[in-house]
Amino acid sequence: MTTTSERVSEPLTRQVSKRVSQSVFDGSPLRVVLLVNVYDGAQQQFLEAYEQLCSQVASVPGHVSDQLCQSIENPSQWLVTSEWESAPPFLDWVNSEEHVQMVRPLHSCVRDTRSLRFHIVRETGRLAPPASATRRLQAAPRIGDGKIRHALTFTVKPGSEPKVAKILANYAPPEATVDDTTQLCRTSLFMHGNRVVRAIEVQGDLLAALRHIARQPEVRAVYEAINPYLEEEPDLNDYEAARVFFTRAAVPAVHHVTGDQERPESELHALYYPARPGCGTHLAQLLAQQDETAADDPRSPICGSTIFQRDEIVVRLIDVRGGFDADPVPTLGLPDPAQAAELTTLLDSAALKSGDLQHFLMLARMELITDRRSSPGS
Repeated sequence: MTTTSERVSEPLTRQVSKRVSQSVFDGSPLRVVLLVNVYDGAQQQFLEAYEQLCSQVASVPGHVSDQLCQSIENPSQWLVTSEWESAPPFLDWVNSEEHVQMVRPLHSCVRDTRSLRFHIVRETGRLAPPASATRRLQAAPRIGDGKIRHALTFTVKPGSEPKVAKILANYAPPEATVDDTTQLCRTSLFMHGNRVVRAIEVQGDLLAALRHIARQPEVRAVYEAINPYLEEEPDLNDYEAARVFFTRAAVPAVHHVTGDQERPESELHALYYPARPGCGTHLAQLLAQQDETAADDPRSPICGSTIFQRDEIVVRLIDVRGGFDADPVPTLGLPDPAQAAELTTLLDSAALKSGDLQHFLMLARMELITDRRSSPGS
């Protein structure tokens, strides 16, 4: 017998799309919310540091406004909100060395922070600015899969790559369960020359997962083992040095998409696209546009794509069916010659100038060191 709740929920279930699309490239304004927990007694010091930071941020391209609020219940809790013209200029700034140096005065008075970023979808009220050619809201809500993707990258000393690869391939994975709401779903490690990229998928709270990973003895042992081989050799036992190292190593996911069609088993691969100075965001956006198109094409070998980008570092993780080498054009994200030509102008490499896409595919391909999935509750 079919119950009323089953009859009501059935059509809703059929309407849920399997297509996933998450992106920073909507072009809509960005609202950033920063939750700050200040040390007791350091409120005035924090306010002075914020005012100095605020005057510097005002000149950053893409910044619109910001607001500082203090809790009426707990004076140690503060809220900073800011608006940006769009997500890319904010990410360019927050991931820059300029930002690392700019926020240093806050470290001595802040116990903890949490940053949340939102595209503006709708606005109401008398203070809502009018729509214009330069200000458009996100047209429609995007559909996610409940997972957050993030990556870290760093370089090791040339000649140490085989030793580092062996250490990374043999490490014991950390405990997958972070807390009641957060789970590590997947960890993938790749190398391209002397560059290491570690990509993770998290269900729940990314910040909680990153802190959980950093505390795990297995992970600490790995970083202690590879520390002598790092080009930038921080003292990971020093909190401030470790914090700066991992801040510089962070590479956010700027785009993720999967198609709506059921696909057979696929293989995970990673491609490294070194961008020319100042061209990283444009390059990532070009690849994102092509992967959105591929996700709607049932003939495409690309089942899903995640693009990570920071400054001139662009890494594209793809799920490929039918073999990695079957067709270099969609695998590289270059469905037509015009786009291949545009990519050539953005890459810090002469690899595409010969027009040999198969050769460039081999140059861009990253070596998979390990790929581990976690089952729920493990």
